Amino acid sequence: MHPLLSRRHFLSQTATGLGGIALTHLLANQSLAAPSPLRPAINPANPNASRQPHFPPRAKNVLMIFCSGAVSQIDTFDYKPELIRRHGQPLPGAEGLVTFQGAQGNLTKSPWEFRPRGKSGKMISDLVPHLGALADDLCFIHSLTGKTNTHGPGENFMSTGFTLDAFPSMGAWTTYALGTENETLPAYVAIPDPRGAPQSAGNFWGSGFLPAAFQGTDFNASQPLRNLARPASASPENDRATRDFLTRLNRHHLERFPNDSELAARISSYELAARMQLSVPEVADLSSEPAHILKMYGADQGGNPVKDLKAAYAKNCILARRLVEKGVRFVQLFNGAYQTGGEGVSNWDGHKALADQYVKHGEVMDQPTAALLADLKQRGLLKDTLVVWCTEFGRMPTFQLGASGRDHNPSGFTAWMAGAGVKPGFSYGATDEFGYKAVDGIATVYDFHATILEILGLNHEQLSFYHNGIERRLTDVHGHVIKDILA
Repeated sequence: MHPLLSRRHFLSQTATGLGGIALTHLLANQSLAAPSPLRPAINPANPNASRQPHFPPRAKNVLMIFCSGAVSQIDTFDYKPELIRRHGQPLPGAEGLVTFQGAQGNLTKSPWEFRPRGKSGKMISDLVPHLGALADDLCFIHSLTGKTNTHGPGENFMSTGFTLDAFPSMGAWTTYALGTENETLPAYVAIPDPRGAPQSAGNFWGSGFLPAAFQGTDFNASQPLRNLARPASASPENDRATRDFLTRLNRHHLERFPNDSELAARISSYELAARMQLSVPEVADLSSEPAHILKMYGADQGGNPVKDLKAAYAKNCILARRLVEKGVRFVQLFNGAYQTGGEGVSNWDGHKALADQYVKHGEVMDQPTAALLADLKQRGLLKDTLVVWCTEFGRMPTFQLGASGRDHNPSGFTAWMAGAGVKPGFSYGATDEFGYKAVDGIATVYDFHATILEILGLNHEQLSFYHNGIERRLTDVHGHVIKDILA
């Protein structure tokens, strides 16, 4: 039996409470308290309606290019002359080092020469000469660090900010916050590699605990959206009449239950699917692209397995550009896929024979990706679009003992951005003299995500969703904007 609250206790607790309020106010004024969430106001009947950001954005949409398998920074964009000079010697201070797949051998220079590119003179490998030619448009981050050296968790971490499954992807967070400018296409489209999905598969474009309306829709140029075509037995007129009748029934049902947000969301998703029957085949049909565009991307090539794959990936790049043109908020383009037993064929996981594997992957990825960037620029789309190129982690400067490839390395790797919101021809951060560990301007994936959200006009500390008693966010409880790269 609790005693009644006495006047003395009441006054003392009131005084304590007022002190707490005063302390909170002081902390907030000095930016020491956690900022309050700024949740978007979402209409269940139209969850993807365009919404205002927290502050004026530098970019309106994102095109993320993800290379699955962990691209080696040392063989592409991170030039290390000391690694070349000390080729064949042990990595200093790391004798007997054991990493993900075992013991490490000696330092090994890249099989490809690095050359100065553009007016900036940025040193970029001959493995990616087409991207090298665009060096003055790229903003490099050379000091990224990860939390895991395993592909699946690493892909999760780069996409969702968590190594575990079932967290919302960056694209889902973006469309949850901002919606889309297009009412006939999904707000968020994922374009899997022609070879298949990445290792973490649907986690890359999943909505996790966010409403399902914000998950990505996956299709590519060679495999249009599944179950979309009208049955051959139904005429276009009957199909249209059926949809119109169903719309009337749904609206009547919704009027009877005006406060049922889940019902409204379901109706909205079905109506979007109906509109996509017309919009997706149109945007995925590349037959209207002129011959010079197909040639620029390499989509007109073929005749051997590598060129066939390059042409298929090039068509996905053209599809990505067309989706950006249509105002899709977040487009995720994949290069490389997970296939068991397919090392060297499916992705950038170069453990055993890096030179033989990467020469194929470089040919597939380089020209189409560079053409995509150049095409966006010539059409004036880069002024509103942030292009992001990334991978799950990097590679060791040594070769694995007894092999001719590099092991996993989350201690220092490279990503780049281009377009709206970032400085062109700029490099931020650095790894050590061998490309092993980030040592200058060390940046986490949380920082990477916070910066992307900042460019979209979103405060990563305030974009949250209340789930299971926790204010969840893309950057968890971490992350700082990399302000040096912002234009």
